[in-house]
Amino acid sequence: MDTESTHSGYSYHSSRSGRSNRHGDRSRERHKASGSKDSVRSERSVVINPPDSPSQDSPVHNGEPLPGEPTPTADEGDEAQDDNWGETTTAVTGTSELSISQEEVVGLGKEMYDRTESFRRYLPLAVGSCVGLLVLATPLAFLLLPAVMWPDRLQACGAACEGLFLSIAFKLLILLMAMWALFLKPGRASLPRVCVYRAFLTTLTLLLTMSYWLFYGVRILDAQDEDYHGIVQFAVSLVDSQLFVHYLAVVLLELRHLQPCYSASVMRSTDGETRQYNIGQLSIQKAALSILEYYYRDFPLHNPALLSASKHRAAKHLAGLKVYNVDAFKNKLRKYLLDPPGSTAGAQPGNGNQSRAMVTAAPKRKDSAHNELYYEEADYERRVRKRRARLVVAVEEAFTHVRRMKKEDVHATPSDIMDVREAALAIFPSMARALQKYLRTTRRQHSHSMESIQKHLAFCLVNNMSPKAFLEAYLAPGPTLQYGPERWMADQWTLVSEASVTGGIKEGSEFLLKCLDFSLAVTIKGIPYIRLTEEYVDLKSHKFILLLQSETSV
Repeated sequence: MDTESTHSGYSYHSSRSGRSNRHGDRSRERHKASGSKDSVRSERSVVINPPDSPSQDSPVHNGEPLPGEPTPTADEGDEAQDDNWGETTTAVTGTSELSISQEEVVGLGKEMYDRTESFRRYLPLAVGSCVGLLVLATPLAFLLLPAVMWPDRLQACGAACEGLFLSIAFKLLILLMAMWALFLKPGRASLPRVCVYRAFLTTLTLLLTMSYWLFYGVRILDAQDEDYHGIVQFAVSLVDSQLFVHYLAVVLLELRHLQPCYSASVMRSTDGETRQYNIGQLSIQKAALSILEYYYRDFPLHNPALLSASKHRAAKHLAGLKVYNVDAFKNKLRKYLLDPPGSTAGAQPGNGNQSRAMVTAAPKRKDSAHNELYYEEADYERRVRKRRARLVVAVEEAFTHVRRMKKEDVHATPSDIMDVREAALAIFPSMARALQKYLRTTRRQHSHSMESIQKHLAFCLVNNMSPKAFLEAYLAPGPTLQYGPERWMADQWTLVSEASVTGGIKEGSEFLLKCLDFSLAVTIKGIPYIRLTEEYVDLKSHKFILLLQSETSV
């Protein structure tokens, strides 16, 4: 089929008009015959020959002749032009050998993104390291260059100058430790855009350093200043400015967003699970990163098996309903009333009455859907309670057997004592069947592997935990971080926002965090301004007097 569509994409024209007309008829017939087959193909890869393309004798692809075809000249192209080019030109709707589909384009872009992912991840760290080295090396260079270039002309450095050396040394050490604590730490995530505050601080640091270098080169290096004490003071002022820039970085990057200003409502699209979080002054991409960290900690693991069950129930309900054309039924009924009784339409009223009865029964079937759902959920809860009771009994019996064996191991020889891993493997078969049936009933069997269950069982045996502590990980779904990294989907998140992701969040901001199977809808609302007043209560107002009379029975 691909070969046929490839040949149909080019029109071979001869100088004889009769042969050209016959060829045009055959092309149209072949195009009509293959139209129904080509219609089912994907339209994501479409190649259309434009009207101003070169002549039909020499088809080209992307402005170049095909392999094996001669290169046409201008005269040959004018002579070979046909008057019926609008009828003989064929559009190729299939995937040719020299074209590329959209899937291949998307795969190529993803492959390029994967190749540059590590580069994009470590680029900010590399830039920060280079800027940090420049900041630390500049004051030392200010002190060493005069001593190397014109040492004989420098004035002697007194006690005050030597004290400034000590000040520079400790300030540079403090600056080095502060830069290591704030900037030289592994990144938590890869953001789609550059952080505005980090870019601003990097630019400000470079601008400050270059300004000092420019002043140093013009007033000290060119003039070969002999006052070494003034040069040392100039280096001290640079270190002080760098410390103030670092203080500004701490305020912008670490302290500004600590005070809560907004409330973020996070809703999962599949099951409607909702959480509320208070966040501070952040950009949209930073707020999305914080919300994802909260999601992995607080939201239960997403279980698509439960959703597929509800979809299957809805599809089963819709399959039981039938749709009828009421207008067609009215037309048939009208035709029956107008035709004589002996005509062939006499058998249609029965069908019309049956259709009317089935149309009338459809709302009744729809009304009984809630009963089906009620009994289905009740049966599901009954089966879950039954499986849970069997699982609890099996686990308690297994742990009781382990405790009894521990008491017997006191009098046993060291060679007969089992390892914790061996003990877990020994008692696991007694509870494996009940646990497997419970996980299948609750549709969480894909979240727990046999190896992870055995490891958890060994952990509980080592720390002398109860059967309830062992079952807590399986009776209720836990947060996403409780399971393996294959369940995290940490590299499949996409931020969708109408506003710029580098802009700050505000009242009414909305954005979407899309994953493979679901998405998180985030709505931002401002925390209201709270006005708190004080009411003074006099201590004397709480005093009272009890008058006792002789008739009072106390």
